[in-house]
Amino acid sequence: MKWFKRILMVLLVVLVGGYLSLRTPDTDPAAMRAKYGAPPSQFVDLGNGLKVHVRDEGPRDAPVIVLLHGSNDDLHTWDPWAAQLSKGYRVIRFDQIGHGLTGPEPHGDYSPKAFVDTVDQVTSKLGVQKFVLAGNSMGGANALHYALAHGDKLAALVLLDAGGGPQLSKTPGNIGFKIARMPVVNKLMLTITPRFLIEKSLHQSVYNQAVVTPATVDRFWELLRYPGNRQATMTRFSGGWFTFDKAQLAALKMPVLIMWGAHDSLIAPATAAWFGQVIPGSQVIVYPNSGHLPQQEVAGRSAADLSGWLAAHGVAPAPG
Repeated sequence: MKWFKRILMVLLVVLVGGYLSLRTPDTDPAAMRAKYGAPPSQFVDLGNGLKVHVRDEGPRDAPVIVLLHGSNDDLHTWDPWAAQLSKGYRVIRFDQIGHGLTGPEPHGDYSPKAFVDTVDQVTSKLGVQKFVLAGNSMGGANALHYALAHGDKLAALVLLDAGGGPQLSKTPGNIGFKIARMPVVNKLMLTITPRFLIEKSLHQSVYNQAVVTPATVDRFWELLRYPGNRQATMTRFSGGWFTFDKAQLAALKMPVLIMWGAHDSLIAPATAAWFGQVIPGSQVIVYPNSGHLPQQEVAGRSAADLSGWLAAHGVAPAPG
């Protein structure tokens, strides 16, 4: 019995020691705002304890493009697009609820309606009445939800490797999202989120490996650990996969551009074709040298394609 107790004690010490060595605490909000929220960032107060991290750049009188990032990403994913497009467009991007410096939704609400309402409140606060809405991955699904709820406010809709389509073929996925969907194991991610896991997840998500820089890995890792964001991730992933109804998408009236990476390991290019077939009049562009993040992996080409497509659909940039 004494040996048994000693063995249990040793195991307990090993487990506690292992936990303490792997534990990654939340980041400090003030430090994160200083690092990732410097000008031109602003924080828009939507009331009820929610302040949204926003960047609003480009000519005030130009057509407006609103950009929605993907799951566990943030507004900085659009840096290359913002630099190029803000010469002729007013480009607005923000950290969605449960992400980046916006942090958790005060009531833990990550329903499609909560994301849609945030888009509506941010644009209203900024005095925007009509705009182009573009979204990547989760942001693409949120953009579709917004288009279905407030289609009259959109001049055009742009979907980049968007969620919300059927899983038509099996994809490799990435380790971060796989763990987030594992019951029990995913709870450990609330306190144990090693940097190497984030780095591996990013490498698995993209085809152009050059975009996975040490600074990018740090940003994903640090902002995931912004207080409340890890719990938000667990809450969102507990909802399972959602697929839009074909009849709803067929009723969309605005011009729709679908942009996709040919090597997307998270959402197969077959989903791009499905969206293209279901949404009337939509155009599909597939990039052979991109994975899940065309706005990063083929930034210049995809931004130019968007600008040209918008001009062809009556949303030309302001004269420079």
